[in-house]
Amino acid sequence: MSEPDFTLNTVEDLDALLADPSPVLIFKHSTACPVSAHAHGEFEAWLETKESAPRTAFVRVIEERPVSNEIAARLGVRHQSPQAILVVDGEARWDASHDRVTREALAERTAAEN
Repeated sequence: MSEPDFTLNTVEDLDALLADPSPVLIFKHSTACPVSAHAHGEFEAWLETKESAPRTAFVRVIEERPVSNEIAARLGVRHQSPQAILVVDGEARWDASHDRVTREALAERTAAEN
């Protein structure tokens, strides 16, 4: 199984991630939600097949609430979970939540940034 490039556990981790202007796909996951579990499976399936996509980051929204809140505040994207956010040059270019987080949607949106 492929792993994301970064796991965001602290706001400092987010600082470091966003200091690099290259594209990154952030996946926000609720460990208590079955809808999020399904979306997480889609994210993992996409990770397995991606070739040259942006960097990837993962945050658990319950366990790392301050990081999740900071992502929403900095990127101006209303918090949801599950949620995928494509960040380019420090700005949210696309986001999807719930059943719209699919391997196909992730592939389509990230291919547009390559």
